[in-house]
Amino acid sequence: MRLRPDKLGAFLTLLVIYGMAWAPFATLKPNRIVQGQARALSEALPAQALVLVSVLLAAAALIAFLRAAAWLKLAAGLAALLTLFMAIGQAADFLAAAGNPYARVSPASGFWLLLFAFSLMTIDALARLRPSPLLRIVLLGLAVAAFAGLKLSGDLDGLSVMKEYASRADSFWGEAMRHVSLAIGSLVAAAVVGFPVGLLCHRVPPLRKGILDLLNVIQTIPSMALFGLLIAPFAWIAANIPGASAIGVAGIGAAPAFFALFLYSLLPVVANTVAGLAGIPAETRDAARGIGLSRSELLLQVEIPLALPVILTAVRIVLVQNTGMATIAALIGGGGFGVFVFQGLGQMAVDLVLLGALPTVALAFAAATIMNAIVDTVSRIPEQGVRA
Repeated sequence: MRLRPDKLGAFLTLLVIYGMAWAPFATLKPNRIVQGQARALSEALPAQALVLVSVLLAAAALIAFLRAAAWLKLAAGLAALLTLFMAIGQAADFLAAAGNPYARVSPASGFWLLLFAFSLMTIDALARLRPSPLLRIVLLGLAVAAFAGLKLSGDLDGLSVMKEYASRADSFWGEAMRHVSLAIGSLVAAAVVGFPVGLLCHRVPPLRKGILDLLNVIQTIPSMALFGLLIAPFAWIAANIPGASAIGVAGIGAAPAFFALFLYSLLPVVANTVAGLAGIPAETRDAARGIGLSRSELLLQVEIPLALPVILTAVRIVLVQNTGMATIAALIGGGGFGVFVFQGLGQMAVDLVLLGALPTVALAFAAATIMNAIVDTVSRIPEQGVRA
């Protein structure tokens, strides 16, 4: 049987070769702020570990290059990703001098390039396999468990970003709760308001254009500008409305950040509600009315179930969007992972920036995976199961 190269795999193999052979794998810095010295993969690991890591990564690259079965590509991609994280953890222990609390070892461009290549390989294999929604959730859980195992084992403790975490562990989880509260709370508020507004736009067409145009205008305002614009009105509310400041309303803080995220969330929820309801065939409504369903029964038993996949798609979009945008809330005292991002930028400490950026990316990815699984599950419910 003739072996043929995979087009995407050939590109990924070139990235892996460059990342392993030429790009720096880790950066050694005397302390957390000063410029460090780049180390190639061959310099970042002890001899035995270097041989093992090189063989495993090369084998995974070969599988990516060839038109192998999707399940084999998935297994190779996951094994390569696990190898990468273990390798960068060992590089931190190998490069940093024992007993030196100030030395810092950070992933360099080669590590990120290899991470990108094998992540893309894994995602492509998953797309080809088309796993069920439940299996996707299980794979996400296994990935979280694998990272938690690495963290608990101490293999990653030598990395600079983990040292930043160790010195801020208590505040990290407090900011994590604020970040999640802002993202999910604004989504819930937008769903509570946006679904009735979308239903109203569907039922009263003359209102639709004006409301959607207004929400489109809000969506075009840059996030930093909107956060800034809300400071003055919320400061006025706190100063002039009795009890407002007592419940946390102020010109800066979580209140204006929450309201800004709420405003950004309205357009996807309202627009998808309108689109979902408008996409229901007229014949379905006629059949429902023909068997005597009232207007409210038609909405609850026919229209909402059929429009639900489109509405849940909006929920997915908003959740991922808000998870990322909640980072900017730190600029006006809203808290969240953005606290570490902007502290790191102010101190020129890249690893402190990563302490805020990496969890944000991970949360957004997890939210997208979970919501995609939910949308696919709802979409697979046959229309015959909807009571008409």
